[in-house]
Amino acid sequence: MTLVAGVDSSTQSCKVVIADAATGRIVRTGRATHPVGTEVDPEAWWQALQAAIADAGGLDDVAAVSIAGQQHGMVVLDAQGAVIRPALLWNDTRSAAAARDLIAEVGAEAYAERTGVVPVASFTATKLRWLRGAEPENAARVAAVALPHDWLTWRLRGYGPEGSPLGPVLDELVTDRSDASGTAYWGSAGYQPDLFERALGHTAVLPRVLGALERAGTTPSGVVLGPGAGDNAGAALGLGATRGDGVISIGTSGTVFAVTETPIADASGTVAGFADATGRFLPLVATLNAARVLDAFAGLLGVDHDELGRLALEAEPGPASPVLVPYFEGERTPNVPDATATLSGLTLASTTRPAVARAAIEGMLCGLAAGLDAIRDQGVELHRLLLIGGAARNPSVSGIAAQVFDLPIVVPAPGEYVALGAARQAAAVLAGDWPDWAAAGEIVVPVDTRPEIRARYANATLGFRP
Repeated sequence: MTLVAGVDSSTQSCKVVIADAATGRIVRTGRATHPVGTEVDPEAWWQALQAAIADAGGLDDVAAVSIAGQQHGMVVLDAQGAVIRPALLWNDTRSAAAARDLIAEVGAEAYAERTGVVPVASFTATKLRWLRGAEPENAARVAAVALPHDWLTWRLRGYGPEGSPLGPVLDELVTDRSDASGTAYWGSAGYQPDLFERALGHTAVLPRVLGALERAGTTPSGVVLGPGAGDNAGAALGLGATRGDGVISIGTSGTVFAVTETPIADASGTVAGFADATGRFLPLVATLNAARVLDAFAGLLGVDHDELGRLALEAEPGPASPVLVPYFEGERTPNVPDATATLSGLTLASTTRPAVARAAIEGMLCGLAAGLDAIRDQGVELHRLLLIGGAARNPSVSGIAAQVFDLPIVVPAPGEYVALGAARQAAAVLAGDWPDWAAAGEIVVPVDTRPEIRARYANATLGFRP
């Protein structure tokens, strides 16, 4: 049995899965935590990767490994390969003003056409512009810029700062198209050097973008390394998502993305036209309010998530049902950062625990449905939805989702899909083709659309349009 390893170096932790290359069956796993914060010394990721690999039993019997990681993080290196300052993560918002400046200078339409995205504080280019203005001495030292998974792949191959086995060879940095597409200086035509220089102020080494099945190299012990991927592209690989699939991920925040053959250029910035890890594209919408909506209402009602779901299913949707607009911490889609949540339509008859519980789940799902609408408005055709995340297998969430959305819903078994996707990529690099790993434990929820739910929600959000 040939074994492959996949890594998910996420914001919170590093997860490793080791699987059978032929079937995808997971043989063993490992995990280590990452520091909390919106800026992190990348050395902490390296130490966590070593710990997670050890926790998974090591790589001695593994033929190939790929690393998927959190997108957008800014890792800046000097000429000696040393990290200049802690990496700014995707969720660090100090570069919001820099994003506005870049848009003013280049134009939203030009950015969308050339890179598939319009700058926001998440993207790497805005963080480089912030560095240039806030820390000019550090900016001047930058000889190379990498993303988290690029840097970890480089280190795993033996490169790195002084003392690393192969030394600081910056030209050996590599990445993949999915992660590069979240920088705002790469597009389907390749890197856009003028946009990079506009951000940082000078040229620097950028990781070479590998093909979908191209080898990044080997570890010093001879383990083959795949190109890696951004986290959402890794999840798409792990889920086996293909053209016509939409994915709705209910985590702390929410993401909605789809697999399509053609690039997306949305000048409004609502849909980020990311690439995937196979040669296709992965248009994506992010929402700020997802599982925490359920946390808030479970706490309010003094119940756990299971009981919240049971309460919600006691209430039937109707024209007099209360409506939650769940913008508890503002919202990104639509872009109303200063908004707050509202619960409206309460009457004496509808002010019940079941009705309020149902409003919480409907509101969260309608917010995600708005993101799905934005992707479909870009001409993306969808045939089914994959519902993932901790809340997805709650029968009330999947059942109400079938009433909110107008497509069949598939709920895969819980799993580390980003790490599993990276492992699948590692297997593909070895074989020269993508293995067909069958998903286990899927639940299929048939369409049960209730248009009145979306209609009530749309009416309640009229006052929130930016």
